[in-house]
Order: sequence, then structure tokens, then C-alpha cells
Amino acid sequence: MTKKMDRRSFLKASGATAGAVVATIQAEAIPLVGDSLLNDHEKGFSASHFGAVVTHTRNSRFESATPFEGDAHPVTLVEGLAARTYAEDRILYPCVREDYLKHGYKSDKSKRGNDTFVRVSWETAFDLVANEIKRVNTTYGPTAIYGGSYGWFCVGSLNNPQALLNRMLGITGGYTGRTCTYSTHAIRQITPYVGGTDESSAQPTVYPVLIEHSECIVFWGCDPINTNQIAWGVPTHGVYKYLKELKEEGKKRGVKFYVIDPVYNNTGMYFGAEHIQIRPTTDVAMMLGMAHYLYKEKLYNADFIKKYTIGFDQFKQYLLGESEDMVAKTPEWAASICGVPVEVIKMLAKECVSKRTMLMGGWSTQRAHHGEQPNWMLITLASMLGQIGLPGGGYGCNYHYSSNGVPMPAAATGNPLTKADADAKDFASASPGLSGISIKSKIKGPWDKAKMEIIPVSRIVECLENAGKEYNFDGHTKKWPELKMAYWAGGNPFHHHQDRNRMIKAWQKLETFVVQDNFWTASARMADIILPATTEQERNDITKAHTNEYIFAMKQAVAPAGEAMDDFDIFVNILRRFTAEQVLAFTEGKSKMEWIKSFYQASFDKAAKSGVKMPTFDAFWEKGYVYFETPESAKKFIKHEKFRANPVVNRLGTPSGKIEIFSKKIAGYNYKECKGHPMWFEPMEWAGSKVAKEFPLSLVSPHPKYRLHSQLNNTWLRHLEEVNGREPIWMHPNDAKKRGIKNGDVVRVFNKRGQVLAGAVVTEAIMEGAVRMQEGAWYDPKEAGKVGTLCVHGDVNVLIPDVGTSELAQGNQATALVEIEKFKGEVPAISIFKAPKIKGA
Repeated sequence: MTKKMDRRSFLKASGATAGAVVATIQAEAIPLVGDSLLNDHEKGFSASHFGAVVTHTRNSRFESATPFEGDAHPVTLVEGLAARTYAEDRILYPCVREDYLKHGYKSDKSKRGNDTFVRVSWETAFDLVANEIKRVNTTYGPTAIYGGSYGWFCVGSLNNPQALLNRMLGITGGYTGRTCTYSTHAIRQITPYVGGTDESSAQPTVYPVLIEHSECIVFWGCDPINTNQIAWGVPTHGVYKYLKELKEEGKKRGVKFYVIDPVYNNTGMYFGAEHIQIRPTTDVAMMLGMAHYLYKEKLYNADFIKKYTIGFDQFKQYLLGESEDMVAKTPEWAASICGVPVEVIKMLAKECVSKRTMLMGGWSTQRAHHGEQPNWMLITLASMLGQIGLPGGGYGCNYHYSSNGVPMPAAATGNPLTKADADAKDFASASPGLSGISIKSKIKGPWDKAKMEIIPVSRIVECLENAGKEYNFDGHTKKWPELKMAYWAGGNPFHHHQDRNRMIKAWQKLETFVVQDNFWTASARMADIILPATTEQERNDITKAHTNEYIFAMKQAVAPAGEAMDDFDIFVNILRRFTAEQVLAFTEGKSKMEWIKSFYQASFDKAAKSGVKMPTFDAFWEKGYVYFETPESAKKFIKHEKFRANPVVNRLGTPSGKIEIFSKKIAGYNYKECKGHPMWFEPMEWAGSKVAKEFPLSLVSPHPKYRLHSQLNNTWLRHLEEVNGREPIWMHPNDAKKRGIKNGDVVRVFNKRGQVLAGAVVTEAIMEGAVRMQEGAWYDPKEAGKVGTLCVHGDVNVLIPDVGTSELAQGNQATALVEIEKFKGEVPAISIFKAPKIKGA
């Protein structure tokens, strides 16, 4: 009789082949081949930023994910979930940078990114992190620890790494946190002054109303066909159903579609929209030209301006050249800046005012120098059209984002424009919403007096460079705190922050940098202490649809890879190095599953008070989701409808209660780069600047098609559009011809901030003089840790300036001027998608 080989013997006998597998996944989980082929898949349920999914596990392997049956239009991104679980760059066990392991916070910071990593036990890692928190707290104070971790890592209500990190650091004494987001920095700071609410999240007029009433749709710097794939919560992609209806009904009714963008984007192509090519960062100039034409031709709605806005007279003086720069903002003036022909500017102005028009603004225009101005000016232009509050007319600043414009239950209507817009009768709904873990404990203790400091999120490098110096932000004068330690959980700052080489130098001011993540990202490779976390499909959690019509179970599909641990457990173990009271404050005496059940129970109780039935937790967990109806009234929502009906009763949240074309508050700040009304400020880099003589191409960096920022770039999905293994860069044929570049060439893209490789895509879909390179490609330096080295993969943020939008928002930018040349010599290999060599591994 042949003796059956046990698993341990099998692995030992398999030699190098087994060893290669063991390097990426747990040895004990590897099934015998003979046992694996006929087993049925075990089905589970989970969710992500790309959608809810059914997970398929066989022989302890998460093999695939199929879209949830309630997903209206599943996207390709969910296919990367299983692939990333077994990615070659998974962080499998705690590691410490070798020089840091030897010298601690006194280590050589210049070695970050190029030092050897050493595998350590979890106990050693917990001790190092806890002791460093204690040391920094004692030596410098809690605010010397930056816990502003930022990223899109997890949709779970419990294992939210940012919330948990803040909760843990608060319990240990405090930290410096962040405000705003890289996505909406300028818009969320400026629009409350203009319309009384944060227009990055306020619900715009819903699509069913647009489908029925709009006669003209202007997609201004937004690409909803592409960007609605993802959501901060879980997308159900219902927006695509409405976009399809909008296209079909638009053909029947003769609706005109325009896309204003340097690129003929996915949305323009889908709708067959007329493409108005505009030079990057010059949108305000074009809007001013349209406004001037409307005023001089007496086409604007003077009655709306008088009744619903304030400050038009001050703006009018600027528009006519009677104040500030004393230059009339004529269509001719605008055309010379934005590159849009005069006749097109006039045509669009007449189109918009003569038809029921929706101005669909996105977040792209505000991610630029003086990014406060485009949305302020868009609202001003919409006010001159006078259709705000009418069915199918007005403006929206966030249609490009999942759920915005989609009818939804009350608990997810965002920040309504007025109290009346959130009237319970209009939004009466079966949905109870779903809570998540708080950054503050309900258990009272010394942590209630934790010391806190807040900085604008995109100014972290400036903070490191200028500790103790004053800066202006949103009407306040503040001082940058002195940061000595940074702890990042579930984020990738060496992706989403700008000017990579400046950032590398600034990071050396940190004595300790901790990264808690799944993968060996560029950030993890720059860290001193690296803690491996589980993926969403390796743990249990609970979440909800971004549009609030579902609550989803997130069931563990597979055992964690290597020694990866849930974020919740990592923070509990760090706190065990403090006191039992602090551990209790963090857990509140509940296990992970008890936390999950408590979130569901809170929704259950809320629903019961409204007379809505929900299944028991066990029944919900077995099925994987619970559904809530969207009320018919939500399908009729019109932004500003009640404000228009009675602006006295339904005041906006501004000091005047009206739309503030001129803001006394902002004017009172006396800022040089953000004054009392919308204005054209020359950007630091644009086609008309001096920098353009040396770097003549205007670079834009939109959201990617096959990843969420940098997520999923380490899966096979990147091969769907990369060119010779490089991030693609679009160029107009004339620009390519001047440089001897052909489609498919590997090119060097550069300016004074840095240099990257890219793969050329020669296309007329982008205007001459502009180039397009998506954000999110992983930073892969040719000489790791060296400032100025070539990024061989194509991280566009190497090239983008790290300068605040203005003193008001201190937001981030997404454009730059560059030059491009065909790369000469042997093209360097990509190495970022494999784990680094680790001692003791």
C-alpha cells in the first residue's frame, strides 16, 4: 500500500516550486492537487469600493468574485479582488527597516526606500510601535504624532483603518489629524461661502428629472461614465441605468450634449457630445467670457440675480473691467486664454440661456492652482442663466461621483442645500442607514481630554518643512505643528501626494514612519515599521450601499495571507502595551463580531421605530444583504426648488441666506489669491505662463479606468491599458510628430520636479498642446530612495507641483507643464510589483 503523503512532507518534497508558493501564501493552506479539482466552490458575500460581490472559495482559496445580483451595471474592477489577495507584493509578516531596528528613531533617514527589511515577530513589532508612541508623547507631546492617515482602503464599518487609528491614538493621548480630502479640497472649502453647503456632497437634481426636462447638458470637467465605477461606500451602479436613459431620451427630444475638457473623454464619446477643447486650468476665463456676453447682450436673468443672489454689482464691475485688473472679460479676452474660439463661447452662452440647461461640474477643475474659483464661477454663471431650482436646470458640482443624482433613501441624501430640501415628507424612507466605529470611545477616561491639532490634508509636506511657522487657512492664521512620527493605516501617501522628490526629502524629518497595509506599496517601502493587514475578503465586517438602499454583510472568504492581522486586532495589541483601561476604552468590551452585530442592531432598532421590518441579524448574515425601497418622492428631487419657491422661508446657509456672488467674509480675509468674488487668477503653470517656454505641454491627470487611484494597480488589470508595461500618456499627433514619437513608444516625461517613463498613445482625442496621464500608477524609482531618480513605471505625481490652491482652501493640484522625449537606451525593468528582499523571511 502506498502511504499517503501528509501536507508537511509534500511541501518539503516539492522543493523550489513549493517554496515559491510559500513565499506568497500560507504553507498550511495549500491543498493537495488530488483533493482540489472536484470540490465545489463555497459561496460567501462581501463588498468593496468597486461593488458588492459573491465570493467563490475552493480549497481554502479565494478563487473569484462575481457581481452582486443587485448591481445595476457591474464593473471590471471587481475582477481584481481575488488577484490582489495573492499578489506577489503582499506584506506577509511584520518587518522593520534594518537601520531602524539597530538604531531606532536615531536611524539614518536617508536610507528610507533603499534599506534592507528584516522580518520580526508581531510581539516585537507591537513593542516597537507602542514604545515609540510613548516616547514621542513624552518628549514632544501627542500632536507630534501624525495620525492623518488618508486613503480608500476599506468600506467596512468596523475595520476602517483610519477611524481605528484615530481612535487608538486618541486613547493614548492625542495626535495631529487632517481636514478636507485630496478629492474635494477646494470645492468643500469655497462652496459653503457661496451657496451655504458643501457642494462636493450635496445631492444635485436627480437624473429622472433631467431625463424628463433638460434640453441641454454641459459636462464641464467631469467624466461620469468613467468615475462612477467607484464610491467611498459600496456602489450599486444605478447611475449607469439613468445615464443610458438620458442618452436614449436625449435622442428622442433633441437634447444637446457638450463636453468641456482638453480630452474627449468616455462620457463625451458615449453621448456623442460636442467636444469643446479647452486649455487646462483656464475654465474660469471661459465662464467669464460667457458671463460677459450674457450681460452685454442682456440675455442674463436679472430678476433671478436680484431676488436670489447678492453681490452681483461688485462682480459686474470686475466683469466689465471697472475694478481689479481693469480688463473687460469679453469673449475675445477669454478666447485668448482658454483657446476656445470666440464664436463657440458666444454660441454656448446662447445655447445655455435659451434651453433648459444643467451645468454638470466635476471635481477636476478645482484640483488646480486657484481651484476655489471654478465652482464659484460655475454657480455664478448658473445664477445668470436663472434656471436654478427649475426642473432640469441649474447646476451640480458632483454628478461625476457615484450616487450623486441617483434617487436614494433619506439616510444618504448627503448635505441638503436647505432644511426644507431635507423635509421628511419628501424623503420619507424605509432606510435606517448604518453606523460605524467612532474615533472616540463611549467609555469615559483621561482620553476624553486628548490633545488634538488639525492641518489641511494636502499640506503635510509643507507642515514637515515649516514646523512652527504661521500659515493661513479658511479665515484663520495657524501654526504648523512639529511632527516627529507618522502612522499610516490603509493609505498610500507616496501615491496620492504631489511632487514626489520634495516629499522624499521632507519625510526625512520624521523620526519614525509606520505603515499598516496589505501590499509593499511605495509608502511601505519608505517606512521604518511595516505591519501586515488583512484584505476585506480575509475578515468579517458590515457595510452599506453608497446610495443607502442596501446593508451588506462582509463575510470572511479565506484565511489571512501569511501573518496578516485585522486592523482592529493590530490596534488592540498595541494598546495592550499601555493599560487594561485603554484596551477596554478601545474595544468597549465587545469582540469584533459583537461590534458588527451592534451596528446592525442600531439600524434594526431605528427601522423598527419607523415601522419598517428588518430580518434578524442571523438571517441577514446568511443572505448577505437587506434591501430598502427608495421612495417615489426621491425621484422628483430638484436642487434649490424650495429655495426658489420662497427664498425667505427657505434660506440658504450663507450669511445673507442667498447665493453669494460676492462674499463679505472672504473679502474680509484679505487674501491675495482668493478675493470677494470669483476671478481669473493666472495659474502658476499653464500654457500662457513663462514656464511653458521650457515645458510646453499641459499635463492633466484624471482618474484611472482600471483601478481606484493606486488600488488594483498590482493586479493583472493594469495590463488592459499599459503600454510596454508603462502608464499610458495621450498625445496629439502633431505634438508627437514634433518629437519623433510614435504610438507605443516608451517616452520620458519630465520637468524641474522630476521625471517618469510612460507609454505613448498618439490620439486626436486630446487637444494639441495637452497631454493626459492618469493618476495612480505605482511609484517605481530606478534608484530607490534617491531624490530626482527616474520613475520607471509612470507615477504622474512625480511631476505635479505641491503648492496650495490659495490661502482659503490650501488644496492640492493635479496639473503641470512638462516636456516629453522618446526614451533612449535599454528600458529599465519594473520591480515595484514584487516584494522586496527580506532578511529572516
